Amino acid sequence: MLAIIGMITIVALLALILSNRVSPMAALILVPLAGAILAGQSGQVPAYVLSGIGKIAPVAGMFVFAILFFGVMTDAGLLAPIVARVLRIVGERPTRITIGTALLALLIHLDGSGAVCFLVTIPALRPLYDRLGMDRRVLACTASLAAGVNFLPWTGPTLRASAALHIPVMTIFRPMIGVQIVGLAFAFGAAWWLGHREERRLGLASSGAVAVPAVAPDAPRDALHRPNLYWFNLLLTLLVLGTMISGLVEPVVVFMVGTAMALIVNYPNAEQQRARIDAHARAALLMAGILFAAGAFTGIMSGSGMIAALANAAVGAVPPALGPRIPVLLGLTSMPLSLMFDPDSFYFGVLPVIADVSARFGVPQVQVAQAALLGQMTTGFPVSPLTPATFLVAGLSGIDLGNHQRFSIPWLLGASIVMTIAALCFGVLRI
Repeated sequence: MLAIIGMITIVALLALILSNRVSPMAALILVPLAGAILAGQSGQVPAYVLSGIGKIAPVAGMFVFAILFFGVMTDAGLLAPIVARVLRIVGERPTRITIGTALLALLIHLDGSGAVCFLVTIPALRPLYDRLGMDRRVLACTASLAAGVNFLPWTGPTLRASAALHIPVMTIFRPMIGVQIVGLAFAFGAAWWLGHREERRLGLASSGAVAVPAVAPDAPRDALHRPNLYWFNLLLTLLVLGTMISGLVEPVVVFMVGTAMALIVNYPNAEQQRARIDAHARAALLMAGILFAAGAFTGIMSGSGMIAALANAAVGAVPPALGPRIPVLLGLTSMPLSLMFDPDSFYFGVLPVIADVSARFGVPQVQVAQAALLGQMTTGFPVSPLTPATFLVAGLSGIDLGNHQRFSIPWLLGASIVMTIAALCFGVLRI
């Protein structure tokens, strides 16, 4: 009976989120509450919720301060010289332009926001693509590839996987660094090939590059830049990232201290500091709210026994020979799953069940989380109709959504498969 209630709860959660009739935060709170009441466990719900929130608090805190930190660094102009340099270097040779597109998208996506990445990268380079007659689908695909393989500890899919399975972010991410490097190599290799193909199609000479005119600065944002503090900001960013990846200090503490230092040094006036926090608070609080709601969801589902009951029922349907291979199968199908599930419904509704079933076959749950990150809303998010970023890519590039998907999906799926193979070679996943 408990397994049936758990299934109804998860299906209801998926249906409500996918229908866009209820916000993910509301669904994550109310749906498991209804399931617990149906299971006759309403009295234990507050304890379940508090337990779930307690486990998610460090992840939510890390995300809030990561958004603030990278927001302040962007405001202070940390990326501005890099963007300008990339635009100057790419010239008018398609292979350089496509590699520059990938590099620019990768750098801008360091803050974890796909929307910001595409809003900066595509408008900056689209005039150059148009001037040379290059295929705009190449622009959309190259930017999507660079952003898609960039699953950092503070990006949405990694945080969701950590929250859903109650696994520390760095436990998931650190073994994946080599896999991500392989993914980035694939992205830049694909960018070069697409540029080379455009060179042949356009019949362009392969000689010298022509300088690109400087992009006009955005006056309000330019006023926030602190060029005299550039080297301080760069060293602070490297120190924050290095300390976090090393695992010597909890990520939430690293970003809290880094944000405080960035604010005080770059904007010493208290009113300026409040303005910078207000400028980035909306994005930080929206995701933090979803993460705390996810804590409530997983707390209720785990505490009530619904996840365990579902896993017990599912184990019987999985052939014994297939059980240990679930993470590999998930890695190979994770990118197409982005076309079926939005990130909240997959990571909070589907992933816990897959992880519990895998655990019954002796597979560590962390491998399931890592397999999901190989494509589910990483390489998959720029082409999924369930994410606003997909429509942003197509709209900014000036191409039809269908054209973008048909052109980009094979490359994004290829990146996911290559990273899955790399995860097997590096021992992150096992057959």
